[in-house]
Amino acid sequence: MIEVGNVFGWLATKAAARERAGLRRLLRARDGAEAVLDLAGNDYLGLSRHPAVIEAAEAALRRWGAGSTGSRLVTGSTTAHAALEEEIADFCGAEAAVVLSSGYLANLAALTALATPNTRVVVDAYNHASLVDGARLARGSTVPFAHADVAAAEEALATNPSRRALVVTDSVFSVDGDLTDLGALAASCSRFGAALLVDDAHGLGVVGPGGQGAVAAAGLAGRPDVVVTATLSKALGGQGGVVLGSRTVVRHLVETARPFLFDTALAPASAAAALAALRVLRAEPGLAARVRLRSAELSRGLVAAGLPASTPAGAVVSVRAPGPRAAAAWAERCREAGVAVGCFRPPSAPDGGSRLRLGARADLTPEDVRRAVAAVRAAALDVPEG
Repeated sequence: MIEVGNVFGWLATKAAARERAGLRRLLRARDGAEAVLDLAGNDYLGLSRHPAVIEAAEAALRRWGAGSTGSRLVTGSTTAHAALEEEIADFCGAEAAVVLSSGYLANLAALTALATPNTRVVVDAYNHASLVDGARLARGSTVPFAHADVAAAEEALATNPSRRALVVTDSVFSVDGDLTDLGALAASCSRFGAALLVDDAHGLGVVGPGGQGAVAAAGLAGRPDVVVTATLSKALGGQGGVVLGSRTVVRHLVETARPFLFDTALAPASAAAALAALRVLRAEPGLAARVRLRSAELSRGLVAAGLPASTPAGAVVSVRAPGPRAAAAWAERCREAGVAVGCFRPPSAPDGGSRLRLGARADLTPEDVRRAVAAVRAAALDVPEG
């Protein structure tokens, strides 16, 4: 029998195991005044502190208060939410959109609402954790396919005994920044009467004409068999998530998706901020091309420095490390040099590897890029093993 006072004693054992494996994680509180070149975050267009975005959030805060006060179907829907949904649907070429309080919940809502008990859910093995969890919570049978392997996805569709199928993938993958072949996946879906769900979190604002996203770039925007999810916390610099699709799909989510029905709505200030950021993007469509230019420069500089860097499709560049301890040490050395980078170790990296992750921004200068490359190179030379 376990002693009453020690029911969570096993947690210490788990913590010690993570420590030995180099997988300890620490919270680091930012004070807002750090003189650090930030390549760890996802503010791809540099809009989180744009004056128009801040002003819109402040005005909404004064008008509606700090929170939405309830779920979307009770008191949580404001004109800020409605305007954001209308404009982001128009921007992305969708019939309709529905906003949720996070991108994570947007994926949970879409998957759990669209997968019925006789749906085969065909998922890329490297999908984001929110898609993985959504597939687990959905009532259908889940079949993974090898990363970006369209032939494997099609085989899963061809052997489907169910009447329905839903193929689920990221567009730009969050760890290495590679782009899947959405056109080929959509063609496979059409051949077998399947729907396609694309998480465009890292594509919106970065990929496609004017930053309309990877789905638009693939010529799939507005198709009734394609559903798109995205986050408002990356290129739009704010917080929240969105599902875009046909009016039929959006109505179904509004009426049935539990992560929408039972969650307190996104704060009006966040909705207003995202709308302002979207309007900045529409007014300055060159922002998307600029962040892709900077990420390409980062990748080329890192490779020229002898580092195993990925070739980016969007803003994300990764550098593989020998192991989790090396990755953590590299990231700490970079911070000491005034450059913040992401550190991805299991379970954040779906292939079990470890790497640094650098998120380019449209407001980076060529000197910022050179500084980042020099910091990563010095860190890798300083901590070569482990």
